[in-house]
Amino acid sequence: MNETGRLENSLRYLPFSILPFAFCLGLAAAPACGQSFPSRLIRIVVPLPPGGSNDLLARIAAERLTAGLGQPAVVDNRPGASGNIGTEFVARSAPDGHTLLMANTAHVINPSLFAKLPYDPIRDFAPVALMSSVQFVLVTHPSVPARSVKEFIAVAKTRPGALTFASAGNGAPHHLAMELLKSMAHVELTHVPYKGAGQFVPALVTGEVSSVIGALNSLLPHVQAARLRALGIAGNRRTPLLPDVPTIAEAALPGFALDNWGGLLAPVGTPRSTIDRLYGEIAKALRDPQTAERLAGQGIEVTLAAPDEFQVLMKTNMAKWAKVVKAAGIKLE
Repeated sequence: MNETGRLENSLRYLPFSILPFAFCLGLAAAPACGQSFPSRLIRIVVPLPPGGSNDLLARIAAERLTAGLGQPAVVDNRPGASGNIGTEFVARSAPDGHTLLMANTAHVINPSLFAKLPYDPIRDFAPVALMSSVQFVLVTHPSVPARSVKEFIAVAKTRPGALTFASAGNGAPHHLAMELLKSMAHVELTHVPYKGAGQFVPALVTGEVSSVIGALNSLLPHVQAARLRALGIAGNRRTPLLPDVPTIAEAALPGFALDNWGGLLAPVGTPRSTIDRLYGEIAKALRDPQTAERLAGQGIEVTLAAPDEFQVLMKTNMAKWAKVVKAAGIKLE
């Protein structure tokens, strides 16, 4: 009997229960038998400190993925270098769906700010889901003698450089939004960068810094308590959370608009089946009226979009903000 015959004869007498195991051993070039997504903990990296809108979105995503996929999903805050530390970590992670990035508009702004990045924001990532649009609002400390956008601009013109504004770091959406205001209003303001909303909001409340164009969710409680004053909505429409506050465009600067989105990305090469499964779970969460209500209460609007549409948005935004960065002359090392 030849070798093939002996092998067939041996397999004939193997217990049925171990035949699948024997089959797996024979697939040396294939993935481990029975291995599927997800097979372990899922990490959602937020490249910013806790406390901002991205952090809230990541926690909602983690809750949904934990419930829907049968594996724990956790939020991992990795701030620093204008979001580049956490973003690079995800770009270099295995493309298996277990490490994800909660990105915002800064993701497509950074290529215009840095001469060299350790990743490409488009080529190195696979979009999973556009999740939200975050309302930004111009607020000031009550010590600033302005109750409207026009008055804020007037004060800035009479006191060039005296008014300060906060941001979540050089080149962050807060920074570029105020640079856009400066260029359109022809005023001088002094930039004071912080590491994130968790740091600059207390500085605003104490008067350490004069103003910010920041995410409504982190500023609204202080506006409602009269610790901060809201002057103008940075987006292209008003918010029901502050119905009497006009947009910056209608109040003083026609054409002014800041689009700050939040969305989930995976490392490039992640299987499309995994992307589709992740998108399906995120879509379930965002279509839940309770989730939408929870986000709306923080000034965050659900703007669910599938991977291909999200990709188009990122490319369009990257071109838009490249023009603002160039006009402002901002460059980071």
